Amino acid sequence: MPVITLPDGSQRSFDQPVSVHDVAADIGPGLAKAALAGVVDGREVDTSYVVEHDAELAIITAKDAAGLEVIRHSTAHLLAMAVQELYPGTQVTIGPVIEDGFYYDFATGHTFTPEDLEKIEQRMAELVRDDLPVERIVASREKAVEIFRNMGEHYKVQIIEELPEDEEITIYKQGPWMDLCRGPHVPSTGKLKVFKLTKVAGAYWRGDAKNEMLQRVYGTAWADKKELKAYLRRIEEAEKRDHRKIAKKLDLFHLQEEAPGMVFWHPAGWSIYQTLEQYMRQRQIEHGYQEIRTPQLVDMSLWEKSGHADKFGDDMFTLSADEREFAVKPMNCPCHVQVFNQGLKSYRDLPLRLAEFGSCHRSEPSGSLHGIMRVRGFVQDDAHIFCTEAQIQAEVADFIDFLHEVYADFGFSEVIYRLSTRPEKRVGSDAVWDQAEQALAQALDAHGLPWEELPGEGAFYGPKIEFSLKDCIGRVWQLGTIQVDFSTPGRLDAQYVAEDGSRQVPVMLHRAILGSFERFIGILIEHYEGAFPTWLAPNQAVVLNITDKQADYAKNVEDSLKNKGFRVISDLRNEKIGFKIREHTILRVPYLLVVGDKEVESQTVAVRARRGEDLGSMDLDAFSALLADDVACRGRIALENSLESQH
Repeated sequence: MPVITLPDGSQRSFDQPVSVHDVAADIGPGLAKAALAGVVDGREVDTSYVVEHDAELAIITAKDAAGLEVIRHSTAHLLAMAVQELYPGTQVTIGPVIEDGFYYDFATGHTFTPEDLEKIEQRMAELVRDDLPVERIVASREKAVEIFRNMGEHYKVQIIEELPEDEEITIYKQGPWMDLCRGPHVPSTGKLKVFKLTKVAGAYWRGDAKNEMLQRVYGTAWADKKELKAYLRRIEEAEKRDHRKIAKKLDLFHLQEEAPGMVFWHPAGWSIYQTLEQYMRQRQIEHGYQEIRTPQLVDMSLWEKSGHADKFGDDMFTLSADEREFAVKPMNCPCHVQVFNQGLKSYRDLPLRLAEFGSCHRSEPSGSLHGIMRVRGFVQDDAHIFCTEAQIQAEVADFIDFLHEVYADFGFSEVIYRLSTRPEKRVGSDAVWDQAEQALAQALDAHGLPWEELPGEGAFYGPKIEFSLKDCIGRVWQLGTIQVDFSTPGRLDAQYVAEDGSRQVPVMLHRAILGSFERFIGILIEHYEGAFPTWLAPNQAVVLNITDKQADYAKNVEDSLKNKGFRVISDLRNEKIGFKIREHTILRVPYLLVVGDKEVESQTVAVRARRGEDLGSMDLDAFSALLADDVACRGRIALENSLESQH
């Protein structure tokens, strides 16, 4: 006679074991119809799951984030079923949920086209109308292997054979179609009404370029048509803002096959990069960091000692010289410990904050490379803070303030906070983990910040806070992080002399704000659609003459503004002024300074903002003051936006 405790604390008693669906029906017919899955004692299950003992139960519907994940996972199965019906001989591999959607990888001799996606969608819609029941089947390892081998599903057989011996193997069946999956899934295909297949891409089996190439079909699924429509609008806007297209138009950088995943920065793009680096350098000095520089090539013995060779060895570029094996630096932390180790430190030296614009290289799979968002060669605004356990909270609190200041300067105000806590496999005592997790949580609480806990998602060496921001079209980008590390300093023999004269191992805080410069610049390009705040713009103003008669004056204006530290060019081409204005507007130059005979005579410039506002005639001192104010605002206040209220 199970007693079911619901999320609101109320309880319901039943005379016999009861399914999740039956509990929902007991609460009300509306909930029974809406139920997609359940959570029994913290474990997500199907609505068919039978509860045989007292338990806590939450019903999952499409209104819940977990419900949306169930919908997307089940729609991936719907896609796979439709594909195998339309293209016999296709093998299914994996089909996980991803942000805003799902994908499924197929092994097939057929090359999918956009027209194929329409056909697949139509078949999926027919399967929804059929409202096929979805059944969960528990099978032994031997039986599961037999089933999928007989079906010709060799990839599924491989997955089963690699599962841990003690893992329960479950198969989901809808109509005659079956797939290996942990679930949970919707009770029937009729629950999957709102979806769209979006694109096709190539993907290697297991993400390994040595394996066979598969075809990946991407899709999205939502609880209602309004959400799907909004998502498709965001996708359309994201396409328009693609940093690769804008970079080509603005001549910022390029990539080429001879250096896959490496960036060729052009003058305009490198200007943005340098502005970014100089800004971060100055801000770090203000927050007590000392900048260092460490080698690109380091003997493999150091990476073995730090543990990185075991965990990241496949992602490291290596080479041999003088009968020694070296790794191209994939991260900076072990090298920073080497700097700390030079000369015995005292507790009075802590906290010691070491920062590096560290150039790193990682052997990312070629299929995962994406413009400058995912590259093999990148630079991080990396830093490591060596401190005592008692100093963790204060250092984290200062870092949060620092991070907020930086994000605001780039025009980002909405930040998402997640605290990842201890995983099952970890180093350090529970007492030390308690202290570190509490310090991170208290630092967030002291700032009055809403945060989500991610249980078990911390690194093996310590907990961490991840900071994500939203761009102007609502996409979330994970950027900053601060991680507490109890392991690396000790592995690499770091010590300091404590106040009582004993030798102690420092705590190491790994922190980054922007992450990689390359990815952050890509985000900025898409967020601003290339119209950077004036302080970041490669050219902050351009001087345009109407005829050759004003060329000398235009050049003098350019030189005068350059001497004041502004990034200014002049366009003296023998072209019509309207043509030049349009061209530099397309190039997103913040200010266009037009000079004709009248401006030469009055020693002024006619100022236009890039969005077309006519700001009137100004002498150079007045324009310099305007430009200086705009630059000083950075991205906090787009001065050009406020000009509308002034004119």
